[in-house]
Amino acid sequence: MMRHLFALILSLAGGAVLAQSPSPVRFVDYLEAVEQHSLDLAAQREGITAARAGVSIAGLAPDPSLSYGLGPKEFSREVNPKPRLSQSLSLSWTVETAGKRDRRIQAARSTVTLTEANVEGFKHGLYSSAAGAFAEACRAREALTRQQSTLGALSDVVRANEVRRKAGDVGGLELLQSRTERDQYQAAVVKARADALAARLNLAVPLGGRFGEVFGERDLDCDFQAFAPGDDVGALVQEAQRERGDVLIARAALTNAQDNASLARANRYVDPSVSLSYGYSPHGRSSLDGEGNPVDGSPRSNTVSLSVSVPIPLSRLQQGELIQAQSAVTQAMLGLRQAELRAEADVRVTHTQFMAARENLERYRDSVLADSQKMLEGMRLSYRHGAASLLELLAAQRSADDAYLAYLQAKADLASATVQLQLSTGRKPRL
Repeated sequence: MMRHLFALILSLAGGAVLAQSPSPVRFVDYLEAVEQHSLDLAAQREGITAARAGVSIAGLAPDPSLSYGLGPKEFSREVNPKPRLSQSLSLSWTVETAGKRDRRIQAARSTVTLTEANVEGFKHGLYSSAAGAFAEACRAREALTRQQSTLGALSDVVRANEVRRKAGDVGGLELLQSRTERDQYQAAVVKARADALAARLNLAVPLGGRFGEVFGERDLDCDFQAFAPGDDVGALVQEAQRERGDVLIARAALTNAQDNASLARANRYVDPSVSLSYGYSPHGRSSLDGEGNPVDGSPRSNTVSLSVSVPIPLSRLQQGELIQAQSAVTQAMLGLRQAELRAEADVRVTHTQFMAARENLERYRDSVLADSQKMLEGMRLSYRHGAASLLELLAAQRSADDAYLAYLQAKADLASATVQLQLSTGRKPRL
């Protein structure tokens, strides 16, 4: 019974510790928050809303026209009695030909597709900025941790030299030099702390808000997962030409240009106007003829008329709008081809950079870091036993620190190369 109670207490205590330690922010969490909170991306998405509204605008037919007439009214004194006022009501509308409405709708829909593709392209650029900010924040944080550790090691050397100075094992100059090195290195730690803080603050730029407002006091998860793109660069090129943002934009731009050219050709057809009119004239007033005999007024009149008017298309003799539309199609075709060539080149370049960055990081992990740390530990041991000088120890410390900082930079370079390779193929980046 006591054993179960003790286990329950331990589990509750463990749960309390976990509750006090929120999980770190993974790159995928940060990227999702960027999509949700980015102000620039929200502004770009408003363009999609406007483009979709254009579809309903394009579907509007020309408004019919309703007119009402009253008169004529006679003002001459010589005419007596005055004729009664006539009234007329007419309805006219324009009949669109050549499928203009359907072509307008199709052009508006392709504009929506083009706008959506542009937003996706902007999103990929935002992914690149977010990944760079995340990787730099991780590098700066880990560099600060390393430099703080080095500062602690230098402080240990100073404390040891103070003890050895009292025992007469070292001279005052060596103690003074160790203190000077520690104090100088403390300035580097202060700068590293400022760099780490600045890198964390820069996470707010792609995020569209302060990092703490979204994630609180959670730290970053900088354990990036390995990415294996494979050796078939040709398959990556084909994927890029299917999925890459700028290729999709160029393809949507070509479709939009073709739809606009089709609309331009349809607009060259004239649209007839049809008018239906109804007229009413009241019974005319009775009058006297020249001999004084009464004359009945004109009878009541109701008339209906239908008229059709067709513009004479003299303005269609020029071909300017067709030439412009066809030129836009040609430009879009060339732009698509250029985007496909750029995609192929980018995939091959980023794949090469990725392989080089991965090889460099593996070299640091497999040999450089371990060798530099062994050399540093050995030099520390030799210094404690008086077999190495302080200058040799400081040189070994600097060499190990430089190697570790270079390793952190190689890690950040690999993260950047991973993101760039994924973006070059049209994928959403993962780290």
